[in-house]
This record gives sequence, structure tokens and C-alpha cells, in this order.
Amino acid sequence: MALTLSRKAQAVKPSSTLAITAKAKELRAQGRDVVGFGAGEPDFNTPENICNAAIQAIQDGFTKYTPASGIVELKQAVCDKFKKFNGLDYKPSQIVISNGGKHSLTNVFEAILNPGDEVIIPAPYWLSYPEIVKLSDGVPVYVRGEKENGYKVTAEQLQAVTTEKTKALVLNTPSNPTGMIYTEEELRAIADYAVKNDIYVVADEMYEYLVYEGQKHVSIASLNEEIYKRTITVSGLAKSYAMTGWRIGYTGSSEEIAKLMGSVQSHQTSNPNSIAQKAALEALTGDQSAMQMMIGEFDKRRKFMYDKISTMPYISTEQPLGAFYVFVDLSKALEKEYKGEKVETAAKMAEILIEDYNVAVVPCADFGFPDHMRLSYAISIEQIEKGLSRIENFLNELK
Repeated sequence: MALTLSRKAQAVKPSSTLAITAKAKELRAQGRDVVGFGAGEPDFNTPENICNAAIQAIQDGFTKYTPASGIVELKQAVCDKFKKFNGLDYKPSQIVISNGGKHSLTNVFEAILNPGDEVIIPAPYWLSYPEIVKLSDGVPVYVRGEKENGYKVTAEQLQAVTTEKTKALVLNTPSNPTGMIYTEEELRAIADYAVKNDIYVVADEMYEYLVYEGQKHVSIASLNEEIYKRTITVSGLAKSYAMTGWRIGYTGSSEEIAKLMGSVQSHQTSNPNSIAQKAALEALTGDQSAMQMMIGEFDKRRKFMYDKISTMPYISTEQPLGAFYVFVDLSKALEKEYKGEKVETAAKMAEILIEDYNVAVVPCADFGFPDHMRLSYAISIEQIEKGLSRIENFLNELK
């Protein structure tokens, strides 16, 4: 019998966002002046007080195994944060600390899915959702959020694709890639839908602090007891605290689901990094001024990017109200020709931009919208200005 490999693993698409970021770094290493709009990663260093807590942990010898689902002090800090910021009551036994947001989501789907269970994923979506669902033997079902509705979906749209196999809905607000936020009214309608159909809501709230224009982040689990019981709230420290490489995510859920996730994690990874847990504890309980500074800077960049794109030919965008992305509609540009050839796809445009204009962007076919691209404003105003000018030069070349 010939040696074979896992069909499940072979079906997984590699992350195009990480590939584009790696390509930009490679070209910079070759001496090219590449502006990278790809990474969903703040350009700020992790705040000093958080770094110092990690150093102290090392000096104190806090370098051994911890409980698989995280240290009690950090779980309590997460509970306190959930109560104060999200209006959610969780006990430490309902919290699982993991190795980043992706790991948290993996734990969730491993805990709730059986083979063939369907998970509704509104599009545009973060490209890892379908892959994580499939790796957990689930079946992604997509619902398209239209531009006219801020790329958000409605309860009626969700009901139309719900079947006996529907197990869960993924709800991401603020959204990656659109930067849009679901209002409390919209969330109440979705909560009613989820309760009526008795399905789980996997609420990805990774960008919860990054909201602008006086917007308020609302956690769907906070709306009533019935939706609270059915919701797994997922968040982490990567985006808000500039801690992408530290790999700390967390969930709040029922004790039953938390116990299952903790069991799965105990066999797959043991505990999250002990030193990173101490850093996370400081992030949640220490001085918050660095985070507030970063939010203020993101807001300035958001306004600058939106205003500039709004003046450019052939492309358009809705004003984002959260996260640090602008979701750009390229449909008119894709009808044009560049150097005698039709552009046709966002992927082709991205290829031209990086090769001819030294700009790395994320084409969004893997996000469910092949005629859009995502630009991150988690880079300096100077880099944003330079990169957008280059994109505008490209657009002016279209015929």
C-alpha cells in the first residue's frame, strides 16, 4: 500500500495574508522600498510595562508548566475585564486561555462540532474561519453581506440558509476585513434568530477596543440570558495591546464547553506560554494609557486613508468604524486594462502593485469577495501616504 497524506490537511489553503506579508519582507530584504498594507499587526512595540512583566516572570523563574487552560490570576483578570468592558459575568471556570485567537477558535470548533455540522460564516470573512471549521470536520456555509448594508448580514439572511445541520454562527464585530460594527439593534435580531434556532454563536471580538466615531462595542452575549448560554465569546491581546507575537487568546463560555476546550488543549499544546501569561496579566490589569494612545493613532490613520481613497479613480470604500482595515471595492478598476491587458481580478491587481509599484495589498478572494482588497492602516501615516500615492499612480495608468 502506497504512503498517503491527510486529505484534510491537503485541503487547507495557506494563509494568503501571511504569504503577502512574507513576500513584502523578502523584497525589502532585497533592497526594494515596499509599502506593506498586508499585515493585521500594529506597528507599535508592545508597551513597556507589559514587557517588564515578562522580564520579571523570567527572573522569578516563572518558566514551568502552568495549568493547561491558564493561570487562575489571568483567568480572574479576564473575568474582571469581561464584567467591566463587555457587561458579561463569567467565572474563572468558564475561561480558557490559549495560544492566540486562532487557537481559541480551534478549541471552540473542536469542542462543539461533529462531522457534517454546518457553521454559518458571513462574507466577507476572516480567511481562517472556513479552514478552522473544516479542520474540525465542520461544513462552512456562507452568507453574503452586501455593501449597501455595510457588508453586514441580517437575521433574515441567516434564517434562509439555516438547516437541521446548522450548529453555529460565526459573528465578527468589529470586522476583519471590513472594519464595520454591528449595532445593538442588529445584534438583538441576530440573537433572537440564534435562540429561536437553538444554535451557538461564536463571537469573535478580537478588535473590540478598536472602535471610532463614538461607537460602542456591544457583546452579543450581554443581551440576555438565553443568548449568553449559547455564545462563546472569543478575544485576545494581539491587536489592542500590540502583542501579536506573544500568542495569548481567551474565551468565555459555559462551564461545559470550557471544560471540553481545556481538555482538548491539554493534549494538543499543554498550557499557553507561561511568560506570555504574566505579560497578559499586566496588560489587562496595568496602565492602559499606551493602548489609548494606539487607538488615537489608528483613528488618525483611518481618517487619512478613507479620505484619500475617496478621491481616487475607479475604487471606493465604506468608512470603517472599527479594527484597522479599509475594505476597498475594485469592481470598476477590474473592468479596465493595464498595459493592454485586462486586470480582471484583485489577485492580478495585487501582483501588478507589488511588482511594478512596490505596494503589498491583500486581495480578498480568500475572504469571500474576489473583487475587493484589504488595506491595513496599522502602519505609519508616512507609509500610508506613500503607498496610496503609488496605488493612485497605478489607477491613473488604467485605460
